[in-house]
Amino acid sequence: MPLTMSREVFITCALTGAGGTQDRSPHVPRSPKQIAEAARNAALAGAACVHVHVRDPETGAPSHDLALFRETVERIRDLEPDLVINLTCGFGGDLFFGPPSQPLPISQQSVVLSAEERVAHVADCLPEICTLDCGTMNFAENDYVMANTPGMLRTMARAMMAFGVKPEIEAFDTGHLWLARQLVDEGVIASPALVQLCMGVPWGAPNDLATLNAMLAGIPNGWTFSAFSLGRDQMPYVAAAVLAGGHARVGLEDNLMISRGELATNAQLVERAVTIVESLGARVMTAQEMRDSLGLVKRPPI
Repeated sequence: MPLTMSREVFITCALTGAGGTQDRSPHVPRSPKQIAEAARNAALAGAACVHVHVRDPETGAPSHDLALFRETVERIRDLEPDLVINLTCGFGGDLFFGPPSQPLPISQQSVVLSAEERVAHVADCLPEICTLDCGTMNFAENDYVMANTPGMLRTMARAMMAFGVKPEIEAFDTGHLWLARQLVDEGVIASPALVQLCMGVPWGAPNDLATLNAMLAGIPNGWTFSAFSLGRDQMPYVAAAVLAGGHARVGLEDNLMISRGELATNAQLVERAVTIVESLGARVMTAQEMRDSLGLVKRPPI
């Protein structure tokens, strides 16, 4: 895939994520109202799209409660400026094993849901985009596995397509792109596909540029991609993604700091990303321009 710089760039803001960050920064939104307020501020700063997880409003713990998704989406859908909504489907394949001496039975921390349960909020809310984590991997913690079998992914992707919601393929390593190409070849996912390159997530693809180039080589011509990395590498990856011909993702899901020792807001991270994109000579796209470029349609919920 040739490295041709993007001249028009959409910025996605990942507002809160599912990590245990709620007590590490007061800026991590918890309630649907707080998440929607963060979304509005991100839109004012220049984001075209928001990637949405929900949390328990009281504890801040990650949640997949259908009512919380519905309230959050309804609040964001009514915002000005307008935003493309991207809902996570990354929960429901969470396996926590016991210690190496006794890995089974799996821990009660595990959350293993059916394909139908993992996309129920998508059917209910009808966002423009939802995520499809296209592979299984060891994920940071010692005995946690993010499980996404080919059969599960095929079923989830078919449901997304039936809803009229575009899957965003979350690729944490090169093999995930191999499976994504197979799903497109089978007609499970429509071409051209949308990809998010998730770099630097232990223990997926490291965020060095050699690995980024290997990931880029796995994306067919005509597909659209965005990329991000974690922590202090978040902003360098804005530049790397744009220079490679893609789009950018920032937000508190991936990075809590705006500078060393200074906690960020989502809006500040978007503002910094806009500055980088424009300094490279590219233009930041609006939500409607993003929809037009990807063939998305904003719809009310069922």
